[in-house]
Amino acid sequence: MVGIGFDTLAELLKGLYIYVKCRLNSDTINHSGQMPELPEVETVVRGVRPNLEGRTITDVWLDWPRGLVGPAPEVFVERLKGQRVQSIARRAKYIVIRLDADYLLIHLKMTGRLYVVPDDFKEHADQWVHFKFQLDNAHQLRFSDSRKFGRVYLIENVEEVTGALGPEPLSDEFTLDIFRARLSKRKGTIKPLLLNQAFVAGVGNIYADESLHIAHILPTRKAESLTPSEVEALWQAIRQALARGLEREGASVNWYRKPDGSKGSAQESLFVYGQTGQVCRTCQQAVIEKIVVGQRGTHFCPNCQK
Repeated sequence: MVGIGFDTLAELLKGLYIYVKCRLNSDTINHSGQMPELPEVETVVRGVRPNLEGRTITDVWLDWPRGLVGPAPEVFVERLKGQRVQSIARRAKYIVIRLDADYLLIHLKMTGRLYVVPDDFKEHADQWVHFKFQLDNAHQLRFSDSRKFGRVYLIENVEEVTGALGPEPLSDEFTLDIFRARLSKRKGTIKPLLLNQAFVAGVGNIYADESLHIAHILPTRKAESLTPSEVEALWQAIRQALARGLEREGASVNWYRKPDGSKGSAQESLFVYGQTGQVCRTCQQAVIEKIVVGQRGTHFCPNCQK
């Protein structure tokens, strides 16, 4: 075993400190690991639906079996052949494709892109394609993922994957009473709670920060400290932030692109996320700050949020 001298160890620790500090202070670096959330995934679903529903999968190609959850690759391919796409929907951050006998689920994770193109079409994202689903109309459903964090599931019962997820925040079932009841059973810091997919589905770092800002609530507040009026404000803010993001077809702060390759525009109207050091658009007084809450970079206005 080779020993490490004190000076060498000190330099390593110093370098690690500088690296971590840079990551915490850099919105650009942090953006590289931002996962698509409800508005982005829903936009992808709406984008591929017209070209996918009703089509039959005739063949499958993959070169990254570690991204597959479920059967072995050869079984995966054979089970999919001949199955017709009945519908495509979203549940939380999952893309849910209902087939004749199975469900094909896709999670984009950090850098995933999903798109339908003609067989001979060349796309920049093709260099990271790890799954191709051949369709019966000379088109392909392609799943591109440069960092290979994305996951593809083939299951018979969708509840195997989605059963533990919380309510959909833009659905009619996500009422104030339900939100209040669920919140009353929870303790701890409010920001990490909003990121918990078992509490509410589809909210990630971007829209958690935006929701808390709209509701004028500090991300470091304890869930049990919120007043009834603050709970209502947060419920409304979650729906508002997500609806705004969806209307603008998602926030392209990193790898996210719509199925046609273009960017969403939600990033152009964010109040706090990625706005570190900028004057708050809401109060026009304080500047947006960034801290770490629950191991996540967190943006807020120290004047607007209490």
